[in-house]
Amino acid sequence: MEKTVALSENESIDINQLNDLLNKNITSVTPIISITRFAGGYSNLTYRLATSNQNFVMRMAPAGAKIQSAHDMEREYKVLNTLRPFFIKVPQPILYYNHSDIAGTPFYIMEEIEGIILRAYNAPKLNISPNQFGHCAKQLVETLAQIHAIDIETTKLIELGKPAGYVNRQVEGWIKRYFIAETDLIESMNQVAEWLKNNHPKEQSPSLLHNDFKYDNIVFNNDLTNVIAVLDWEMATVGDPLMDLGAMLAYWFEQDEEPVFQQYNCSWLPGNLTRTELIDYYALLTKRDLTDINYYYVFGLFKNAVIAQQIYHRYKNGFSKDERFGALLPLIKLLGKKALNASC
Repeated sequence: MEKTVALSENESIDINQLNDLLNKNITSVTPIISITRFAGGYSNLTYRLATSNQNFVMRMAPAGAKIQSAHDMEREYKVLNTLRPFFIKVPQPILYYNHSDIAGTPFYIMEEIEGIILRAYNAPKLNISPNQFGHCAKQLVETLAQIHAIDIETTKLIELGKPAGYVNRQVEGWIKRYFIAETDLIESMNQVAEWLKNNHPKEQSPSLLHNDFKYDNIVFNNDLTNVIAVLDWEMATVGDPLMDLGAMLAYWFEQDEEPVFQQYNCSWLPGNLTRTELIDYYALLTKRDLTDINYYYVFGLFKNAVIAQQIYHRYKNGFSKDERFGALLPLIKLLGKKALNASC
């Protein structure tokens, strides 16, 4: 079971009102015994609501967040409701609450899926054999292929976005975000931005995109033989499926790469597929043309660097005092260099 932490003094959730809400929507539910928060992450807040007979998960945007796709809880709730009849590997959504009197902001509640999430900090301690890790990596690719095979037209998932021109919009948007948040001249990032603008790939047939598909958002059963759930659908949309694959590759660090990357994924542990093997397996399963996959990988690295740059920008301008954020500049430079090398 995933570890949680006690609520801070700034987190106020009315447990009595929450119990009343659950009683009205769930049969045979017992009162909430405790509310704790899942640690980690920089985006939406996730809480465990523990009762005597089952656990639930509550998701809400952080205080002061502007309601965009990444923080829109109603949108994520609707995605789960629309998706679950066609893809069972998502938690069962239970209710959405569009008021701020209980927790200070709207939220939704879903079932908690109990299993194992392979994270950078816990996977090295689990004594997973190379053969088992190879199986887990293949399970990841198979699950991504299943998501990309869903018919977005008949399921009405097409309504999540506008597939036409998706890659161009993303590339232009993330380049713009980088220069808005720029603090230091990083020549490699400038060169990669130019390369991305001048080397657009050929358009792929659109699919559902998870948009943050990696080990951290995957729940395996307790013996690590099957994926039982895919979590965190707040950025789901429709567009070029290779954007999903490229983002996954950008987090898929291998054993011989810089040690700093080992804190961001467990893909470097023995037995995992290499990036090349991952690409080949996805191509085998989907029959898609992956001639231009390197473009998507480079963009994934660039995007990760931009995210780090945005966080570092906040720190450097005094909006955060978290020393972890202040140490991000070398990582941004390293990602920029890696993206530039991959583009050559």
